[in-house]
Amino acid sequence: MSEHKKGQPNKASPEKTHVENTSGTAQRARLLERLQAGPIDTFTAIRELNIVRPGARINELRGLGHKILTHRLTLTDDQGRTHQGMALYYLSTNAPAQVTA
Repeated sequence: MSEHKKGQPNKASPEKTHVENTSGTAQRARLLERLQAGPIDTFTAIRELNIVRPGARINELRGLGHKILTHRLTLTDDQGRTHQGMALYYLSTNAPAQVTA
């Protein structure tokens, strides 16, 4: 059991947050660590990070003060279906070259 002061959230270290951990804290830690490496789209967040609702975690990270931007694009899912208006998330400091904010 981890120790933390009463009334303070239990912080999840990205190194200790395995994809099996579905707590909001662990999902936010994984997503933030991934965003620091570069942009991530909705399907990749679901598939690789085990985050079922990436938009909700992005909103929470924004609420914590992280400057995360969104670019909308068309993506094809694993079954070959095309989806318009999908999100590509990135930290404002890690903007991909093809995206203009």
